[in-house]
Amino acid sequence: MKVLVTGYGGQLGYDVVQEGSNQGLEMIGSRRQNLDITNKEAVSLYVDKIKPDAIIHCAAYTAVDKAEDEKEVCWDVNVEGTKYLAKAARDVNAKFMYISTDYVFNGKGDSPFKEEDELSPIGYYGETKYQGEEVVKNLVDNWFIIRISWVFGVNGNNFVKTMLRLAETKNELNVVGDQFGSPTYTFDLAPLLIEMIQTDKFGIYHASNEGTCSWAEFAEEIFRQANKDVKVHSISSEEYPTRAVRPKNSRLSKQKLMDEGFTLLPHWQDALRRYINELTQEVR
Repeated sequence: MKVLVTGYGGQLGYDVVQEGSNQGLEMIGSRRQNLDITNKEAVSLYVDKIKPDAIIHCAAYTAVDKAEDEKEVCWDVNVEGTKYLAKAARDVNAKFMYISTDYVFNGKGDSPFKEEDELSPIGYYGETKYQGEEVVKNLVDNWFIIRISWVFGVNGNNFVKTMLRLAETKNELNVVGDQFGSPTYTFDLAPLLIEMIQTDKFGIYHASNEGTCSWAEFAEEIFRQANKDVKVHSISSEEYPTRAVRPKNSRLSKQKLMDEGFTLLPHWQDALRRYINELTQEVR
């Protein structure tokens, strides 16, 4: 099976290519440097030349705050880029997997959002990812939409790396404690995506590591596991204003994964332990 993965330079795309290769699939990872997904003609030519059996679309504009000011750029990548790739996938009869986000929901309540719940994003980044979902559903017959949350991986920047960096110079930190979700380790997510893309169990899925926490609780666990003596002060979202409003509830129901017989990801604390160990080995 030949699989094209966009966003190879990012956390998830990198791990997906590695995992697929380890399983014996022919993996082709594209980066911004060799494929500008906002160029319709370039996308069409690239996909037609490769003729993949499937496309896993990990590339995205993910700078949540900057998206409020760079709306055109964000739209071009997350909506137009997705549209060009989806059309190209349709032209070569390839399966299409679109990586979406918890930000397509409004973050209200405290129950996990189900796959079929109404989408009502509260920020521009979430709006573009929602529109990207609509593009995929309208243009491709054989599609997967995978909503993920709070991603961390070796290849890229993330909350865990930021906390560990701050721990080098800080012994106290204020971290938001009223936003809840599930951290997701790309190393754990990648095998699930590779498993899925080899099936015809199309549709919308939520995928994250098991368990939930607040950002403050996540930070505390990072420092505990990394043996860093940093005191975390849990503060409200209002005490830490950002350009874009964040959803307070990013809990995602994984019922569809279970219904379709896919393996759930390990608990986020277990994932974090393995990730910190991986980072430690990298430093050595």
